[in-house]
Amino acid sequence: MNLYHYASPSTFYPLAGKLVPWFAALAFILTTAGLYISFFMAPTDFQQGEGYRIIFIHVPAAWMSMFIYVVMAFWSAIGLAWNTRLSFVMARALAPTGAMFTFVALWTGAFWGKPMWGAWWVWDARLTSELILLFLYVGVMALQAAIDDPRRSDRAGALLNLVGVINVPIIYFSVKWWNTLHQGSSLSLTRAPSMAQTMLWGMLILALAAWMYTIAVALARARTLILERERRTEWARAQLEGQA
Repeated sequence: MNLYHYASPSTFYPLAGKLVPWFAALAFILTTAGLYISFFMAPTDFQQGEGYRIIFIHVPAAWMSMFIYVVMAFWSAIGLAWNTRLSFVMARALAPTGAMFTFVALWTGAFWGKPMWGAWWVWDARLTSELILLFLYVGVMALQAAIDDPRRSDRAGALLNLVGVINVPIIYFSVKWWNTLHQGSSLSLTRAPSMAQTMLWGMLILALAAWMYTIAVALARARTLILERERRTEWARAQLEGQA
């Protein structure tokens, strides 16, 4: 596959249209399987009881909130370095989904924290840095929406993405750098998992489902952005007329 060929919006648009249904189907299948394993097959935690099952939503959402921002920063860097229109489109298309996962992570964390800590919210290092991440997502989208010129809007959003990415390692290492209420990482590359295999598989499958969903939604949103920006070109007008 010639990747440079698909760097053009006109060639990427039909490819994305073909990929969206596949990733959406994978997201549905993995979500169904992951939820079944997590809520019907995984054993009850001996300390937290049934309430621990919220981690199957909370942890994948938290992972995705950070990972999507890193991917946005990557596309922003590519766009600024090579001035590729499609890179800016992909960075912009990912932002709403990243904000959604960050919001879900914060709210599920609050529901989990209430019975465990006795409080919905504390100004813990992990929670506060995750909240800052939500503000960064919202700030990027607001900044881009406030600038009418697409090129200036793309560059401004890209710069904010690159500045804000420093918050991601702060979120990840916050439980190691500071004395926090939040527990350490659920998984580690340097030690064996501390949970039952069924719990681990449920969490990993739902994390993969979240990634498949993100790809499907981002590609669909990118197609919409491409049509908006290329509406004056002949091929885009043909697409719009076909949808009418």
